[in-house]
Amino acid sequence: MLYLVGLGLGDAKDITVKGLEAVRRCRRVYLEAYTSLLTVGKEALEEFYGKELILADREMVEQEADSILKEADVCDVAFLVVGDPFGATTHSDLVLRAVKLGIPYKVIHNASIMNAVGCCGLQLYNFGETVSIVFWTDTWKPESFFDKIEKNRQNGMHTLCLLGKQQPHQFLSYRLPGRKIYEPPRYMSVNQAAEQLLAIIQNRRLHGEEPEITENTICVGLARVGAPDQKIASGTLDQMSTVELGSPLHSLIITGTMHPLELEMLKLFSVDSCSFENNAFQRTT
Repeated sequence: MLYLVGLGLGDAKDITVKGLEAVRRCRRVYLEAYTSLLTVGKEALEEFYGKELILADREMVEQEADSILKEADVCDVAFLVVGDPFGATTHSDLVLRAVKLGIPYKVIHNASIMNAVGCCGLQLYNFGETVSIVFWTDTWKPESFFDKIEKNRQNGMHTLCLLGKQQPHQFLSYRLPGRKIYEPPRYMSVNQAAEQLLAIIQNRRLHGEEPEITENTICVGLARVGAPDQKIASGTLDQMSTVELGSPLHSLIITGTMHPLELEMLKLFSVDSCSFENNAFQRTT
């Protein structure tokens, strides 16, 4: 059996009882280690689960998936995913490979940012399409995610923006035989995402457009949702470009039309109550 087990969003104890039981009876346990992260390290998970974990990076999952599934037809193998196995990143390819090989599988779900984002007070059924904001480079500055945010807002829907992770690159000048040395990954912060959105707004105005989203659009910044030091901040997009929410992971919400109860909840996390009052009333039902 192949088990795909969600770990939740906080620490080692956020795994479900059902998930923990599955992990403890598996011969091999892989930890997906490239789309998200917990507030604790691999060692803390191993101590709590009582199992050695095999780190599965993007290369292993996408190019060497057969090694994960090896002997899963005669023993139990677990694949652990931060959040939910089919949350922000789906692992359908692994499931399809297992089915093709005649290996049964079971998914054990858990909380993910897709539902835990409700902690800010915005109602989940008022969200439109989720988007990802990627790191720009000097030569690559995509704006397609902005169009999706605008479409959601035109429909009165909120947009959850998942903020990019820059994958670690190997240090070419420090390669040693048989050893790979990588720089640490970079995780986008709320203020970095807001700065990119503000740049797109400016660019479109230069081309004669007036974007649906402006510097005064009410947004919500979230950091380390589900962890003890979780942080939430609400305010204008301009304010989000200067807010500091600490270490990753961060998410950003661009609001649509808000119910009065949603607005009252966001006031609990406002960066500046005066500017919040001046702008938010324009988008309430």
